[in-house]
Amino acid sequence: MLDLGFHQAASLHSLTPQAELRLLAVASQGNTANGLETLWQICASLQRLGYPVVVLDGTAQESDDSPGLLHLLQHATWNDGASLNLGATASSLAVIPAAKGLQHLSRKASGDTRSPMESLLPYFRTYGLMVIHAPASTLGPLLTHTATVPLVVMGSGAAGVMTSYKSLKQIALHTGLPCMVAALLHNNTAAERRKAQSQLMTLQACAERHLGGPIRTTTIATQSPQELQRLALQLLENAGTMNGALAALPTSNLAGMPAHFVRSH
Repeated sequence: MLDLGFHQAASLHSLTPQAELRLLAVASQGNTANGLETLWQICASLQRLGYPVVVLDGTAQESDDSPGLLHLLQHATWNDGASLNLGATASSLAVIPAAKGLQHLSRKASGDTRSPMESLLPYFRTYGLMVIHAPASTLGPLLTHTATVPLVVMGSGAAGVMTSYKSLKQIALHTGLPCMVAALLHNNTAAERRKAQSQLMTLQACAERHLGGPIRTTTIATQSPQELQRLALQLLENAGTMNGALAALPTSNLAGMPAHFVRSH
């Protein structure tokens, strides 16, 4: 539930882009087609709010033909504090293959007392938001020592509930962070919404019983720009900042924000 602010202008003020880099996390699952489309729509909404976004795609492998995060980490010339700018603007989205690089950082995170994501700050300081899209097994170690609330997009049916629970468990084992679970509504009928809410309640009960904590849930109509932007704003509200001490952003009233949506990958 979003906290209420004094007035809408206060909410807008709290969302004014700042110089520091903010961190969002989206768990990738087997339902890649629906999950990826939702991810691009979320990023488009965030860029419409004035945040240059870079996505570290942990489902895409780096290669010599398609260099990415691993190449960035391995080349000594980047270690002098040079920043990486792939030309992201308010109308374009930078997507970097990052499967091997994120796995490398995830392995290094074991036993560390600082967030492994802090080491990326010098390379991406020209951006406003970094979105990590990766399997939950990779995300868990990466999100240690952060206050970021990860997003899990739940697939349909019993299989979607089970896969989402597995992702929640993997993240909880490493971080103890609460997650947000979004059920996607493709037709947005009353029957579809009731079914999705029932599945979310089942998932929530399992998480409270076996993982020791509540989860945040929401339903999102994929054809509704307003609902997609609401999800983007909720993620932004619960982002961490990469300023050497990743901390949660203050809460604000986002429900009254006007919807301006553009589809841009």
